[in-house]
Amino acid sequence: MDLHPPSDPLAEGREEELVAALKAGDEAAFAALVDRYQASLVRLARMYVRDRTTAEEVAQETWLAVLNGIDRFEGRSSLKTWLFRILVNRAKTRGQREARSVPFSSIGDGDEPAVDPERFQGEGEPHPGGWRQPPARWDGDPEERLLAGETRALILDTIEQLPPNQRAVITLRDIEGLSSEEARNVLDVSETNQRVLLHRARSKVRRALEAYLGEAK
Repeated sequence: MDLHPPSDPLAEGREEELVAALKAGDEAAFAALVDRYQASLVRLARMYVRDRTTAEEVAQETWLAVLNGIDRFEGRSSLKTWLFRILVNRAKTRGQREARSVPFSSIGDGDEPAVDPERFQGEGEPHPGGWRQPPARWDGDPEERLLAGETRALILDTIEQLPPNQRAVITLRDIEGLSSEEARNVLDVSETNQRVLLHRARSKVRRALEAYLGEAK
């Protein structure tokens, strides 16, 4: 008798096994995939559509597309990237009908500086272009404070307030854990746009954290 539980290719990162299981119609593998990524799909869809109900509908459309298209999946990208790309394409289509779509063909945020210019010294000051108000150091902050529920809520709320382009990039990179290449493939943006959008988004989140942690000291 085999007393060892069956291995979980999703948990162990064996993507080829997972894809093979999905192509074989393994319902357990598909259910595990839904459990892992449903919340992420809904969160990403919310950037393009008007409400959570519509986002959930887009996520369901995505799962149907996965079932119908898994036999054609060739592994040119990771399964996760493929899944997110399907979701984004459907969410954009729905968003266009709602006049909510945001094009990613350009950075789309104007000439917005990543850091507030007021934090740098100007002409006539001792060090023009140098920091007037340098970033706060967090070396002395215990890790549990940075990861506390209230701090996490602040980070997520700050991300929610970002321009859609920045919010999409930082969500994929810093929340969903996609690489730069994966995020570019999902959003169909250039490396330059992806890098600038991520830098601006992270700078705003850092400013919010600086303000919060400074007040809490």
